[in-house]
Amino acid sequence: MDIYLQGLVWVLGVAIVAGALTVLIHRLTSGDGRSVNNESAGNVFVIVGGLQAVLVAFVLISLFDTVSSAGDNAQQEANSLVAVTWASDSFPEAARTQIHDLARKYATAVRDQEWPQMQAGEAVTGPAAQYLAQIHQAIDQAPDNDDDWIKDRKTEASNQLWQVYQFRQDRLDAADGSGVNSVTWFALIVGSVLSMVFTYMFGGPKLIAHVIIVGVLAATMTLLLFAIYQLQDPFNGGANVGPDAFDSALARLT
Repeated sequence: MDIYLQGLVWVLGVAIVAGALTVLIHRLTSGDGRSVNNESAGNVFVIVGGLQAVLVAFVLISLFDTVSSAGDNAQQEANSLVAVTWASDSFPEAARTQIHDLARKYATAVRDQEWPQMQAGEAVTGPAAQYLAQIHQAIDQAPDNDDDWIKDRKTEASNQLWQVYQFRQDRLDAADGSGVNSVTWFALIVGSVLSMVFTYMFGGPKLIAHVIIVGVLAATMTLLLFAIYQLQDPFNGGANVGPDAFDSALARLT
């Protein structure tokens, strides 16, 4: 099912259930009796709702930053890989050819093997890490012939390769993360339920107005929770950071 359709079903479904519960409470209780609770319930609702809003905002901002960082790290990893090959252009032909070939193999392995594994939430396996080790060995063993320029290029290639290692590890850490932990989910869900409970304690509004108020609040909370759920994995769900950076890198390495 399309992600937007899923979200719409959840939002409308919860809003309808909340509205139906409002109608039931109006039929079973007295509006005047609930009106007595307006002041005290309102004060508590402000505190509970405020804390819930802060928590939701904090989680969403954190997830947006994580998704943005995942995309940036993948781009930096691919760019550093290309920079390794550029630095190796001054090496002797055998070493240069080997490094270019290994760089293409690494980018292909990341795009075709590691990325589907990350999107499926599986452990990342494959030869990509071995290709990096072989690139490091090729750089280290490339003859410099006591040429200061080649020595400088070897240092630059090693520095760029270290950047690839670092950004690769950041990518794997983001893919291996468990998203929003169970404690935070517990707080988000319980806080949302508690916020909704207080809306049923208010009296005064006519039935239609009360149904609309409760339905809109329930729909908003559901929408935010759905967004959190979809953004908790940067390589899947609503975020779905793709391997575009490595497509671009392969185009430059070909």
